Amino acid sequence: MKRLLLAMLLLATSYSFAQIKVEGVVKDSIGTPLELANVIAINQESNTLESFGTTNDKGRFKLNLKANSKYKIQVSYIGMKTHEEIISTQEADITKDFSLQMDNTLDEVELVYEMPVTVKGDTLIYNADSFKNGTERKLEDVLKKLPGVEVTDDGEIEVEGKKVSKVMVDGKDFFDGDSKLATKNIPSNAVDKVQVLKNYAEVGQLKGVTDNQDNIAINIKLKEGKENFWFGHVTGGSGVANEDGLYVVQPKLFYYSPKYSINLIGDLNNIGEVAFTRRDYFNFTGGFRMPSRQSGTNIDLGNNNLGFLALQNNRAKAISTKFGAANFSYSPKKSLDLSGFAIFSNSKTELQENNFVQYTNPELGIPDELTQSNTMQRSDLGMLKLSAKYKPNVNNQLDYDIVGRMSKESQDQLFNSSVIGNTNQYEETSPYSINQNLNYYYTLNEKNIFALEVQHLIQDEDPFYNAVLEDKENYENTANALGMNADQLVYDIGQDKRIKSNQMDAKLDYWNVLSQRSDINFTFGTILSNQKFDSEIFQVLDDGSVFDPTPTFNDGLDTNNTDYNFSDIYLGVHYRFKRGKFTVSPGFSTHAYSTKNVQYGDTYKDNFFRVLPDFNMRIQLKKSENINLNYRMQTQFTDVTNLAKGLVLNNYNAIFAGDETLDNAVSHNVNLTYFSFNMFNYTNVFAMVSYSKRIDQIRSLSNFESVIRTSSPFNSSFADETASANGRFQRRFGKLQASVIGGLTYSKFAQFIQSQTSVNENYTQNYKAELRTNFREAPNVELSYAYTIQDSDQGDTRAKFYTSTPSVEFDAYIWKAITFRTDFSYTNFSNEDGTINDYKFWNASLSYRKNQDAKLEYELKATNLLDTRAQNESSTSDTSIRASEYYIQPMYVTFRLIYTL
Repeated sequence: MKRLLLAMLLLATSYSFAQIKVEGVVKDSIGTPLELANVIAINQESNTLESFGTTNDKGRFKLNLKANSKYKIQVSYIGMKTHEEIISTQEADITKDFSLQMDNTLDEVELVYEMPVTVKGDTLIYNADSFKNGTERKLEDVLKKLPGVEVTDDGEIEVEGKKVSKVMVDGKDFFDGDSKLATKNIPSNAVDKVQVLKNYAEVGQLKGVTDNQDNIAINIKLKEGKENFWFGHVTGGSGVANEDGLYVVQPKLFYYSPKYSINLIGDLNNIGEVAFTRRDYFNFTGGFRMPSRQSGTNIDLGNNNLGFLALQNNRAKAISTKFGAANFSYSPKKSLDLSGFAIFSNSKTELQENNFVQYTNPELGIPDELTQSNTMQRSDLGMLKLSAKYKPNVNNQLDYDIVGRMSKESQDQLFNSSVIGNTNQYEETSPYSINQNLNYYYTLNEKNIFALEVQHLIQDEDPFYNAVLEDKENYENTANALGMNADQLVYDIGQDKRIKSNQMDAKLDYWNVLSQRSDINFTFGTILSNQKFDSEIFQVLDDGSVFDPTPTFNDGLDTNNTDYNFSDIYLGVHYRFKRGKFTVSPGFSTHAYSTKNVQYGDTYKDNFFRVLPDFNMRIQLKKSENINLNYRMQTQFTDVTNLAKGLVLNNYNAIFAGDETLDNAVSHNVNLTYFSFNMFNYTNVFAMVSYSKRIDQIRSLSNFESVIRTSSPFNSSFADETASANGRFQRRFGKLQASVIGGLTYSKFAQFIQSQTSVNENYTQNYKAELRTNFREAPNVELSYAYTIQDSDQGDTRAKFYTSTPSVEFDAYIWKAITFRTDFSYTNFSNEDGTINDYKFWNASLSYRKNQDAKLEYELKATNLLDTRAQNESSTSDTSIRASEYYIQPMYVTFRLIYTL
């Protein structure tokens, strides 16, 4: 492997030194530099596109060409005659300027090759074939090769450092624009153009009065022949691991026409290839965003999901998944668009994990704890959405969406603690939610624009928890405090919970356009929310009967029956004006808040007014370079579970009681960002600095009996602070692309344990360097090195962990028929005393396809070739520092047959 990497680096280096530069300036007939003119060089011997460039704001361009070769140079610009010229390179660099003439026909010179990258207004267009080398199979593979475009490990797309908010195919939303489903499933051979839509406005009528400069969408243009025709591929495969059989079935079918589209995605496997994770499910908004998200009010409905152990890098000891998704769009007439999707995911996951837990403040007598857990998770997740968009004319648009979610999940866990002993835990839940969204946009005239947005959410959650503690004496004090019956062989504790939420969020916006450079916006809105929370702790006795314990603390309250109402009526005013490079938008919102919770016959009310200012300033230095300063003051309200004062078992060793008198928290948030993308040398720079201060933040007062924690919330008089800085620099050097990423996060908050107060400070540093080649004919390699430092100072306890991960990816297209891919990573996990553990992962695949148009492809794919069985990570909480060893799947080898439609 080392020899291969060295050879690839030598090849890339020698290629770079064997090139010469051709650079100069493109002007019009009167000598004015032309920005974003296209310059391409066609090798006259091979008749292939050798290099391309785009002029910067001073009209400069630069091409990297081979020495001692002949090229046809084509220079083009919208509205001008295309210029052609033959040049011959020698050993020295060449400086040459071009002058273009005005032309109305635009047909005088035929462009033999399409420009790899073109710019039309706010749209950046990539010609996908200009970047492919034959190893691509998915949209993700194509996007990674486009300058200025990145695909994260989670499948999210970033352009010039900004997250892409929507993905479309031929102008139609792909599963509501979800980037991961698009990057992992759309076949690369169907992609003709990738259109990056900057300053993207979901509603065209609001484009001129809303700030869309950080909004980016991507539209995938399909190749000719992919319309009015089914395309895609079906993969089937099997293998052997130990005595178990392996299988994988992945149909991915697509149909697009001017009137309607259908997308079908399926995935069944037991080899750990997770198509749609629980995290994807809960992060999938279905296109829903709260109308009041900019009002300054944040109300939390809480997270009552099960305490599922999270997968690390989508790995586990064993995973089997079933995934199916269907998406459709239909336009019966020009003014009406109908669309929808359905998603279902089933997974069975086995996890094994060892943890070393070091609690803060050791002088308080909290022992360090070694834990081992074996967990079986079962999850059924379903989602259905229907949408309608009616736009009879340019002045009116009506949108309606409804999305429903249903799930059934369970987690069965055998848990061993060096302090508590053996515990069997079981959790299950079957929640559902229905979310509706109604939007109406009306343009009275060019000076007056209205928008009404209403959203309604109904949610019902019913988590159940059960723990059987086998070593009674280690839990005796807690059991006595809970009022449990001690005359049993084991302590069998259970809890039922039910949380019902009903919330409406609505606002009416009015914009008055004062001039081409200024407008004023008035917003009138409201949030109405109701939550009902019921819970009950019980004990199952040896004879199977149920015992209702009465705790000896918390005033004997072990049940909850809480009704919580919240309302916010607000009026916002924002003024926006442009002066040269500056766009400034100061504003504020005034709020009338009301909260009321009723429990145990008592009512607790709070009514108050608050003014929340905000400010935004953007400095547009160039078309693709800007600085953005943003400040916002927000009010944060908690959910019903923090207000309910009866006992709740968050876990067998985590007992919680709420506080009905909790107050709201206030936060001040400021961030400064810088973006720059230079198409002249494909340099991409992104930097951000942010700071947040939260006042009256809800914190927990905790008391420990051994490692069993009893806590209750309160409004801390100590402010929480978080500061972060991160940045990215990326640039192309001929066929090489280099990037450097760095980030630093600092957080500070107070913790309260055993009536003692201490300050927690956490520092996290992340660094990554990457070098990637981009050859059309030769193999390509990607080298990267990631380094993380996690430093936690928690009272009298301080721990520092280091994680370093060098990695390499290699792909080659051999004899126009064989594709070879492999990736290798090495991770070293250590602390200040030295290495705790290290592990390696090596994956490889070899596929054969007779030619690019062949229907059948044969693939041999191996994961975890070194048979690594565990990996490590560290984490922190407000009371402990944790180092984990996490077990993963063994080596799997599968043979797959892929049929392309």
